[in-house]
Amino acid sequence: MTDYPVIHSPDAKQIAAAYAYCRDVTRTHAKSFYFCTQTLPPWKRPAIYGIYALCRRVDDLVDTNRQVSPAEVSAAIAVWSEALRAVYRGAPFPAHPVLIAWHDFLPRFPVKLEHPLELMQGCLMDARADGPVRFETFDELYLYAYRVAALVGLMTSEVFGYRDASALQYAVALGIAFQLTNILRDVGEDARRNRIYLPLEDLRRFGCTEEMILREQLTQEVVALLKFQIRRARDFYREAECGIPLLSRDSRFTVLLSSRLYGGILRDIERHGYDVFSRRAHVSLGGKLWVVPRLWLQARWRLST
Repeated sequence: MTDYPVIHSPDAKQIAAAYAYCRDVTRTHAKSFYFCTQTLPPWKRPAIYGIYALCRRVDDLVDTNRQVSPAEVSAAIAVWSEALRAVYRGAPFPAHPVLIAWHDFLPRFPVKLEHPLELMQGCLMDARADGPVRFETFDELYLYAYRVAALVGLMTSEVFGYRDASALQYAVALGIAFQLTNILRDVGEDARRNRIYLPLEDLRRFGCTEEMILREQLTQEVVALLKFQIRRARDFYREAECGIPLLSRDSRFTVLLSSRLYGGILRDIERHGYDVFSRRAHVSLGGKLWVVPRLWLQARWRLST
């Protein structure tokens, strides 16, 4: 952050460059999300990219700094936290493209400061973990998922627009669904880092041991555990989609498409026999393109009122 000069009011050229940077970050690191944002009105897309780019930057500070101490990662997050506070105060701030984007879109889309700050603290839950990551209960996992994913839903809701504040509870549900999907997709990758995000109480419920996951053994106990977690994630997807009619009309299809495409990762896990160890579940570009017109026809009348 010290590499960037401190500015107070970026000019049009800096703002355009900042949004281009955020768009490229989104397109590179969140292909499905970027694909869905193309159905948004063009004037809403830059702010969405700015929100994602901040989340990605914070996540990178944690995940790409395994060679430094948790205290150093915390210090780096604190620098970003203070820089963002400066943007909100209208004070001079480092001219990082992400901060420039936030400075520009906040007057139009009033994201609450507490949301990105709490998200930063959520990401630090990983950085502060000295050794294995485990969650004893689903309540513990829910708090983590809320901080690293549901808050993203709350922030982007300010850009999507909504007619009633009750829409926000559904945004939280969709964020939880997304994070549970991430966890299921990454079981093998996380195991290789001695991380198990699935609640230990659920492992015990299905007779699954930590060793089965850490050794990447696709036993019947592991499969039963995964089936249960997939049902749980789908419950959150169903709940979340109930709130889509509360969003602004020009954003509804984008959120529905995001829900269905990301939910498609769960179907991919099922189609490949619940093998979350030797492959990374995904939805292909062809699969995404095939879904759009069919889903559009299905949603045309249901989401138009």
